[in-house]
Formats: sequence, C-alpha cells, structure tokens
Amino acid sequence: MKIPFGKPIIDNKEINAVKKVLVEGTLVHGKKTIEFERNFKNFTKSKYSVAVSSCTAGMHLFYFVNNISKGDEVIVPSQTHLATVHAVELSGAKPIFIDSEIKTGNLNINQIEKKITKKTKVITVVHYLGFPVDMKKIMQIANKYKLLVLEDCALALGAKIYNKHVGNYGDAGVFSFYPVKHMTTGEGGMLITKSKKISNKIKSARAFFVSRDHSNRKLPGIYDCNGLGFNYRMNEIEATLGIQQLKKIPTFLKARKENFIKLLEIFKKEQDIYVPYIKNKNFQSAFYCFAIILKKFSLKKRNKIMKKINKIGIGTSVYYPHPVPRLKFYKKKYYLNKSLYKTATTFSDQIICLPVGMHITRPKMEFMI
Repeated sequence: MKIPFGKPIIDNKEINAVKKVLVEGTLVHGKKTIEFERNFKNFTKSKYSVAVSSCTAGMHLFYFVNNISKGDEVIVPSQTHLATVHAVELSGAKPIFIDSEIKTGNLNINQIEKKITKKTKVITVVHYLGFPVDMKKIMQIANKYKLLVLEDCALALGAKIYNKHVGNYGDAGVFSFYPVKHMTTGEGGMLITKSKKISNKIKSARAFFVSRDHSNRKLPGIYDCNGLGFNYRMNEIEATLGIQQLKKIPTFLKARKENFIKLLEIFKKEQDIYVPYIKNKNFQSAFYCFAIILKKFSLKKRNKIMKKINKIGIGTSVYYPHPVPRLKFYKKKYYLNKSLYKTATTFSDQIICLPVGMHITRPKMEFMI
C-alpha cells in the first residue's frame, strides 16, 4: 500500500468547472476570482477577502501596504516555513525570532514582550500545524504597544478560537492553497482583513497599482498608475478550483479530525513519544497533520525511523527541517545563539509528521496503525 503524505482531492466537479473556464476564455480579471473571494469571506466570516498568487505574496503585500521597511522590526516564530520570514526580509525589515512553546510548537507568547523595541512594528504569528495561537493574548500585547498583527494561517484553514476563525483576530490573516494543504487551487492564497483600507490597498498593489481594474475601464486598455505594485494576482483557473474545493472543506476537515483522533488513541500512551495538540475546547484545531516528537532520539535516529516508515509505504514529512535562524541564509545574516530557539530545534530534529488528510481511508488508516 502506498500512502502519500499529502494528496489533493480533485474530482469531475473541479475538472468540468475548469474546462468551462478554459472554453469561455477569460483566464484573468474575471468573475470567478470575485466569486471565490466572496465565498471564502463567507466561510471565514471575515469582512474583506483578497485572492492572491500565494500565501507568501499575501504576507509580502501586507508589509508593503503598511509601509514596513528598512529599520523596522517584525516579531516572528523561529519554527515556521521560511516563507513567513522571507516576506519580512523582502520588505526590508528585520525578523526578530521567538522560540516555540512545547505543547503545540506555536511561538512562546511569554517571550514576545522581552523582544519588543521602539523599532517593532508587527507581531506575526503562525498557527503551527493548524493549532491556533492564543490570539486574545497576542492582541493584548499588540494593543499595549500599538503594533500591527499578521496571522499566518497557511496550515490553519478551519481553525477557530472561541468560534471565531483564525485570521480574523489580527489586522490580516493569510491562507495557502498549495496542493498538500486543506484545499488547493494548485498555487494561490487568500488574505482576509477587517480593514477596508488594507483590503483596497492590497487589491491595487497585487495588480501593479493601476488606477482602474478591467471592470471599471470605459475604454479597454486605458488606465493610469497610482503607485508601485506587483503582479500577485490569482487567475480564473485557480479561483475556479477554489470555488469547488471550498464546498468540500467541511467534509475534508471532518476526515482530518477523525484520522487525527484515531492516531492519537494509539500514540498518547507511548512514553518515548510526545504528541503536540490542544486540549482546550475553545480552541478548534485545523488538524493539518499528526505530529509525534521522539523524546529520546537524535536527528540521525529520527531520519532512520522515517526511512523505515517510508519504505513500507507511508508518507511522512517534517515541519520544519530547521528553525529559520538555523537555515544557512539566516544563520549567516543574523547569527543567533542556539539557546534562543532551543524548543524550535527539538521540533525540527525530533518530529515525524504523519498524514491525516481525506485521502486516508479506513483501510489505509488501519494499515498505518
């Protein structure tokens, strides 16, 4: 049996919808992107939503329209995908790394205030593996120091805190639709925000900051430019996929939760293994994957175990292979003492991530167990 770590669930509904768009011929600047934005806004119960070419693009745009630049500092978790920090670097600002807390792998909130300076402009949180960060605490800190808050929700579609979807607590939340995520558009992302100003600016900046989009031009091809912008748009094919995938999200999330709980029952009694998860009933996880932390094993031993699991046909992954400050580029630029990201290192070197997606049917789950 072959069980990949992640697999997009695509059927004839997506295929036929995409075929229709291809036949009609409007592949960019069409109605499907607007429809997808509206549907996603309704799903997350957000005020505004803006479709973008990737989650990374959405984060970069957030910093750009909020004038985050050289001389500014942005609080970021050490344990995250490098895209989270790349977006800060691309803005010209300096990332200030926070270590993880052991229960979930999320950033350690207790360390944030110690790192805030006069240069700090943003707190960027990552809902690691779909486990929601305590955003009420984050917002208390942000309000105290008058800081912006960006939520990286790349792994957290469906996660909620007190029944409020993640991404709605901060100034903006950004989601990823990469193929192994909860849903896919091939590539693509979505930014949600409660700020009309941020929404409008990002809509302009994602498409070169032209004065009129295609729907508002009296004559085709006639427009002006109001500022510096990017080509970070989502196309109609991606949006069409997103519309169909979003309809299936409740089913996808239900399957992920069920598979996670089945694995938890097996592993929670193991003395040499720790399973990160949230027990608080007010914090609803998105169950991106099932992670186990090998308490007594080295990186070398962990890798050997992963190879054996892969050999019998079960896909695995590591989230993430290094704390960001240990990656070559960031290590060379910001050389930080390893003690500053000790818990993040534990996650990188001792974690094994197992799949829980919709593609894990009952026979496959039994095989995995």
